[in-house]
Amino acid sequence: MKAFIWNAARITAAACVAVTLAACGPGAGNDPGRGNARTIGILLPDATTARWETQDSPLLEKKIKELCADCKVEHVNAKGDVALQQEQMDSLITRGVDAIVLVAVDARSMGATVAKAHAAGIPVIAYDRLAEGPISGYVSFDGHEIGRLQGRALLRAMGDRVPGGRIVMMNGDPSDPNAVSFQQGALSVLNGKVKIAKAYDTHEWRPETAHMNMNGAISAVGAGNIDGVYAANDGLAAGSISALKANKVSPLPPVTGQDAELAAVRRIVAGDQYMTVYKPFGPEASAGGAMAVAAARGDGLGKVTKGKVRTSDGKFVPAVMLTPVSVTAADIKNTLVKDGMYTVRQICIPRLRADCEKAGVI
Repeated sequence: MKAFIWNAARITAAACVAVTLAACGPGAGNDPGRGNARTIGILLPDATTARWETQDSPLLEKKIKELCADCKVEHVNAKGDVALQQEQMDSLITRGVDAIVLVAVDARSMGATVAKAHAAGIPVIAYDRLAEGPISGYVSFDGHEIGRLQGRALLRAMGDRVPGGRIVMMNGDPSDPNAVSFQQGALSVLNGKVKIAKAYDTHEWRPETAHMNMNGAISAVGAGNIDGVYAANDGLAAGSISALKANKVSPLPPVTGQDAELAAVRRIVAGDQYMTVYKPFGPEASAGGAMAVAAARGDGLGKVTKGKVRTSDGKFVPAVMLTPVSVTAADIKNTLVKDGMYTVRQICIPRLRADCEKAGVI
């Protein structure tokens, strides 16, 4: 289970153009004199995970525009700052947007702000992470299955070093419910088969923190005593691998990842990273965009969702849960390239051409 750089301190797009603030409030589109313009806010959590700005945001906006040509979309990035995301959401609530798509920096801390939106009649769609508070819908991938995919791949790559091999666990941010699910899923596979020599939580999913922690693990365990690395996403894999290389660990132990970032795919081709988890962003954004438009129009979400999930307060909300895919070098052509995520040319830059041929990407 990471880029356009935006000013996260404020929302730069105007909430309404040539209309009054009142026209932006929930249900404003029902006034025949004002048309059907709606405003949907997209709140992203950080700029360290590439996917939010390069994949999710443009894909969400594209889907929203396909379903609602005159909908206005405002997207901002909290850059890992909970207080800033609360301010951003408060601003959207004050100006009366019609729906909010939220990727929470900290699910628990955003609960009160989600409740404030609910009280104002603004539906909140939790995207990728299950935020606390009275959300109206949820779209994501099965976090426990992602962890299981990572764990199984790591055991497979470790080969005869299982059982008893020593691994380092580079977990995500504990304030992110997904990070907890990834860890639990991975441990359900790894427990009893390997020894967890060191385990770290990585606040804000920062690669530089993973680099620092891996340096600490190498000092504590020994450069030659790490048989595998569970890295919860590709950014943490990058930080871990850079530390292993800086300490001249060779050959590198297998390292997991998540998000299928282009840099990670290239590392997989080169043999530096063993695998990543591909979460097709198109279907996730398509579902999230459809839910946001339906919510903004006041329609029920039953027609655009396939199931329900239980929230932290015990209630069930409409949800779309998607299936993640494990990707190693041998899988790249038939997954990422086939789906149009990346082209062969994007992956197989000149220095990787021989590796791409070996992996069957070319």
